[in-house]
Amino acid sequence: MEIYLIRHTTPVIAGGLIYGRLDIPLADSFVHESALVIQQLPSSLDAVYSSPSTRCVSLASVISPYYQTDEALYELNFGDWEGSIWDAVAGDACDAWMNDFVNCSTPNGESMIDMQARIMRFWAELLKQPVNNIAVVTHGGVIRILLAYYRSVTLQDSFKIKIGMGEVFKLHVSNQ
Repeated sequence: MEIYLIRHTTPVIAGGLIYGRLDIPLADSFVHESALVIQQLPSSLDAVYSSPSTRCVSLASVISPYYQTDEALYELNFGDWEGSIWDAVAGDACDAWMNDFVNCSTPNGESMIDMQARIMRFWAELLKQPVNNIAVVTHGGVIRILLAYYRSVTLQDSFKIKIGMGEVFKLHVSNQ
């Protein structure tokens, strides 16, 4: 099975904005960036899955009109911090999260270990599908967790895996 992990294209964001699940618009470069993504995909895909975020659905709909959304593919839930600027989030809660983002969640948000659990449940089901070519349009955090799993990288070190906007990663995995 060939699985193409695809990060959404460039969004329009203010510097330092915390936007895990926040719905934000895409840059004017979307048409160009999406065309570059399409060039990296096979001409035929058996399934396309997408995060429900508009920035992902916009790309998934260009790849296939038959895409399916799955909430497991959302970015990290930053809870009460969504829509804030990093510089405005201060104090002990921020320090605790920064020191242990793997196990510590933001207020009313989720930790990386929680995010990993939801992604791996989705992944286990995906690998049971009797298909050959799948595209998954999602976020940098989701892709980072999956690549860390396949590269035997800890969640603590997963941010060393660089994932650009509109970047495509191809995984060859065995169906379970």
